[in-house]
Amino acid sequence: MSARSYDEYEGLNRLALDRAGQAEAFDAIGDLYDDAFPHKEGQVATGTWLAGALPAGSRILDVGCGTGLPTARQLSDAGHRVVGIDLSPSMVKLARDNAPDAEFHRLDIADLRGGRLGGPGSFDGIAAFFSLLMLPRAEIPYALGLLHDLLRPDGLLALSMVEADVDDFTIPFLGTSVRVSGYLRDDLRRVVRDAGFEVAGEDSYAFAPASTDVPPEIQLFLHLRRV
Repeated sequence: MSARSYDEYEGLNRLALDRAGQAEAFDAIGDLYDDAFPHKEGQVATGTWLAGALPAGSRILDVGCGTGLPTARQLSDAGHRVVGIDLSPSMVKLARDNAPDAEFHRLDIADLRGGRLGGPGSFDGIAAFFSLLMLPRAEIPYALGLLHDLLRPDGLLALSMVEADVDDFTIPFLGTSVRVSGYLRDDLRRVVRDAGFEVAGEDSYAFAPASTDVPPEIQLFLHLRRV
């Protein structure tokens, strides 16, 4: 990512305070999240791809690690060195309990600029399951560019989003509310390719959370390689 792009990302980060409000919502949700989303077939399958496609002992960043289940524990159980980040203190605490072999930090994705946790090329793989959808669309390409820089050449990114044509849209979520963004799948493919990734694989799943206030959704899982 060029210096100019970093400056632009800094400008787009004006919504960091609002993301802190999103974190407060997840603090309130706590371990109810795993109760509401007990079946994560797509996430597990994509985590299996990421774990198997990288050499043993690879360093993997879990962006928006949540409770650490299933991804951080799945990847660490597979023998990888997992570093998880999340804005919610409650989620970070749960993740440390659920995946004791991994390392966790309370950080925003924007905090990874400037070499925090290792800097450019310091990760072999990255998992970003339903974390970038918490950003406004204007920030997502810059977040993807930052993840691209954090990966070594040919590094892998496991990315999931909900298929929806929405931008910073407020939805009810487990007794609170959060703001989400999404893309239709052709638009999502374009965004990741523009950020410097090759689409190596793709899956989609129809998913109905175990909750009455969240409608069924189509989840998109992309297997991406840095180019």
